[in-house]
Amino acid sequence: MTAETSQTLDRGLRVLKLLADTDHGLTVTELSNKLGVNRTVVYRLLATLEQHALVRRDLGGRARVGLGVLRLGRQVHPLVREAALPALRSLAEDIGATAHLTLVDGTEALAVAVVEPTWTDYHVAYRTGFRHPLDRGAAGRAILAARQNLVTDPGYELTHGELEAGASGAAAALVGVTGIEGSVGVVMLSDSVPERVGPRVVDAAREVADALR
Repeated sequence: MTAETSQTLDRGLRVLKLLADTDHGLTVTELSNKLGVNRTVVYRLLATLEQHALVRRDLGGRARVGLGVLRLGRQVHPLVREAALPALRSLAEDIGATAHLTLVDGTEALAVAVVEPTWTDYHVAYRTGFRHPLDRGAAGRAILAARQNLVTDPGYELTHGELEAGASGAAAALVGVTGIEGSVGVVMLSDSVPERVGPRVVDAAREVADALR
């Protein structure tokens, strides 16, 4: 802690991080032990966080992350989208295919940013807000591979016809971005993905990850 920081705010944020790291919640005593403060301090922190719906307590008294966190989380997508757009534009123009940034939303993959090439006669219509299961399509498969530490050099996934007949996709996961699971990819109308596309997608994913760090 420095003179410019707030000890109370720091403790409150630590409470949220501790609760976010557990699926079964934590008791006041457990939080007290983990924070190294007395139970009275924890009660005050929880009461304040509850007022803002950032924490809730179940019938057994265990504290859990509250639904208010979701409202804050919704504001992350526009910020992530803005950071990713330059790399996506470059990728779409270079490859001549629709480029997209996809993030995990529960059990689904959600396209949060899409850029279409400007010079092609035709391309796949892929819209922001499009959802699909994580285990279908290159974007979701790339995320699952990274989650399971199955990413190998050059670190991209290729698929054909899994989400749209006649369309092929390539995607690479975002690596090293704390708190975000996602991928960068392209989708094109072709029977196969040209050899240069995979490595180019990996480069774009690295650019987006750097912009988000």
